[in-house]
Amino acid sequence: MAYTQSLRQITLIAGLTLPALVGHAVAPDTLGTVVKLQELSVEVSKRKVEVIPAQTLGGEELRKLNSQSIADALRYFSGLQIKDYGGVGGIKTVNIRSMGTNHLGVSYDGVQLGNAQNGQIDLGQFSLDNIELISIYNGQKSEILQPAKDFGSAGTLYIRTRAPQFAKGETYHARAMMRAGSSDLINPSALVELKLTERVSASLSTEWVNASGKYKFRYRRVNPAGELAYDTTATRENGDINATRLELNLNGKTGTGDWQAKFYTYSSERGVPGAIVNNVWRRGERIWDTNTFAQGNYRKTIGNFMTLATAKYAFYHTHYVNNDDKQVKIDNQYRQRELYVSTANMYMPRQWWSVSLSYDFTWNELNADMYGFAKPDRFSHMLSLATALSFSRIKMQGSVLGTFVHDNLQGQESPDDKHVITPAVYLSAFPLAHNDKFSLRAFYKKSFRMPTFNDLYYADMGNSKLNPEHVEQYNLGFLYNHTTNRGFIAAARVQADAYYNRVKDKIVAYPKGQQFRWTMLNLGLVDIRGIDVSALITVNPVARLFCTLRGQYTYQRAIDITNPEDNYYRDQIPYIPHHSGSAVVNLEYGTWALNYSFIYVGERYNQQENIRYNYTQPWYTSDLSVSKDFNLGKVKMRGLMEINNLFSQDYDVIINYPMPKRNYRFTLSIEL
Repeated sequence: MAYTQSLRQITLIAGLTLPALVGHAVAPDTLGTVVKLQELSVEVSKRKVEVIPAQTLGGEELRKLNSQSIADALRYFSGLQIKDYGGVGGIKTVNIRSMGTNHLGVSYDGVQLGNAQNGQIDLGQFSLDNIELISIYNGQKSEILQPAKDFGSAGTLYIRTRAPQFAKGETYHARAMMRAGSSDLINPSALVELKLTERVSASLSTEWVNASGKYKFRYRRVNPAGELAYDTTATRENGDINATRLELNLNGKTGTGDWQAKFYTYSSERGVPGAIVNNVWRRGERIWDTNTFAQGNYRKTIGNFMTLATAKYAFYHTHYVNNDDKQVKIDNQYRQRELYVSTANMYMPRQWWSVSLSYDFTWNELNADMYGFAKPDRFSHMLSLATALSFSRIKMQGSVLGTFVHDNLQGQESPDDKHVITPAVYLSAFPLAHNDKFSLRAFYKKSFRMPTFNDLYYADMGNSKLNPEHVEQYNLGFLYNHTTNRGFIAAARVQADAYYNRVKDKIVAYPKGQQFRWTMLNLGLVDIRGIDVSALITVNPVARLFCTLRGQYTYQRAIDITNPEDNYYRDQIPYIPHHSGSAVVNLEYGTWALNYSFIYVGERYNQQENIRYNYTQPWYTSDLSVSKDFNLGKVKMRGLMEINNLFSQDYDVIINYPMPKRNYRFTLSIEL
């Protein structure tokens, strides 16, 4: 009965809202076009039809960056904070606009990745070898034909893998790559693409990563009085990794549609070096991960009607061991299962007007070999209703999402069902007559994130009475985008956004009276204000020479306003810098390419109190790479040399997890 009433409520609200909420009529191709500039390809967006343009990295631009994982590449986007625990196998997660890692959805070829246990996606498990495009959207994608889940996140990272393209007479492509470098890295990978029929193609991508994870670092700390306590140079231990990845894709086209089927598996054994505290190294932790999923989607157009169907099954296995003799011995295994189905349907009554209805169902289950474990499973229903209008000078989009969640527990009382309705409104305008190079945009959105299984049911810490975290987002920005195939300036792009976010009922770990005993509570209220600026320019000063400059800057004030009586009231929340940015310079001359990148993260505090003892100094790194393309007959080859942390800076992204000093990587790729 409760679900029926809630569904009626969302249908009524959406029906009342539809006439007022508007957006673009035709979902744009957000992947962009490629403009040929002699020997340089610059990826730019199509006509500025997106209500909220994305930040993107793709094609050659993505491959030229000194990045091994997707998380490494995201460092060059504005408004993001990367949590990196160091080394090749270190866990890497992303926080968008200080709202928390769990508020960022991660979509892999159109289907969101999930982790109901802790809500975090370790992006270090995904390689760049088979990636064609990475896009970041604040709010949501400017497309209403999408799964209901895509309307729910405060921001979304879209990862698109490479789709095979064959010239006339081609039936296959093959590429082999070998990387080697510091920390005893050995990283071979291979990609094979096959043309099965005129409408069906297949690709197989596989990779092996093996490294000792050893690297030198400097550990320097001062005591509360400002006196030097430790200053040690040592070698990071127990950071080894042995990981394999295999991905199989089938892509097909029908008369008026297309489809994709994917099988993905990742398996690793990693050492967990742990934090260095008081000059003591913890080396007894190890973790085994298996991440396997199969997914597929089908898209079809019938006149003015479009439909999208998606399905996924995933299995995750984690084995964690802590053999440290100074801590309690831990040996636990966790198993997750996820089943996801979605249907999205869009109708265009007019060329300038479209409406959509989407429904998602997700089932999650977590089991562990722990005594008294609750063994939760979760049933989630999501229903979205959206509309869009597109005119020559203005584009608008609106949506309303209803989320209904029910948890079952074994041997315990189940918590109350969660019913949440969240609206969103987007606007894009082109104020200059007969000129779509300049646009203004704005949006308002409500979103939330469900407490994870760990938040609710983790032994002795979980709190089954937690409420979801709620977020309100306000955004105002502009975009200028200019491209040409002649002249000194080949491409120029500038965009800036000012935003305000408010996170309510933030979930925090709180001591409950007994020493070393904690519980999860809804205590947090966070006020976030910021500015994101990014720019790109490509110039062609002389024949065959192209120079691309790319930069981004972020200012954020993210303060805790939970309780005026707290001594950290209105202090900057942990690990959020006021200032951060990056710059990339790429030079191309014939078959040679030089790439220099600079990343800066300003001063931060590693605890809630913004006091001297918790101060974390700014850090910055410089990375340099040189590549050369050459041919041996019909075989295409590329050699690449990378120097990361060029000036050997000593820094921590997360306190007590030192990052590598200067390190090297060499790559040789062969393509047929």
